[in-house]
Amino acid sequence: MVLNKRSKLSLIIITAGLTIGLSTFFTTHAAFAAGAATSNGDLTKPLLAVAAAIAIAGGLIGTGNAQQGIGAAGMGIIAEKPEKFGQVLFFFVIPETLWIIGFVLGIILLLGIL
Repeated sequence: MVLNKRSKLSLIIITAGLTIGLSTFFTTHAAFAAGAATSNGDLTKPLLAVAAAIAIAGGLIGTGNAQQGIGAAGMGIIAEKPEKFGQVLFFFVIPETLWIIGFVLGIILLLGIL
């Protein structure tokens, strides 16, 4: 099976996420098994930080994936019809809402609003 550069990067990111998730689970499980102090603040803050990082990273990756195709197609449209710049810009900016949503969700998780 031949993997291109993008597939390799995705595989590395997925592997890193699984490693972080599993290490967090086993660390948490070991703390409970050892009878350590399990106050709410000891384990919740690191898990919320990981969740916020995943939310923000997901929004950024989604934005990048959406904009790569839109940007390439938009440049072709602008090259042939420069008067379509406004429409192309509008469609290029729409995916920006993905990272904004991810960022807001990350802040909500870190501040403990939900």
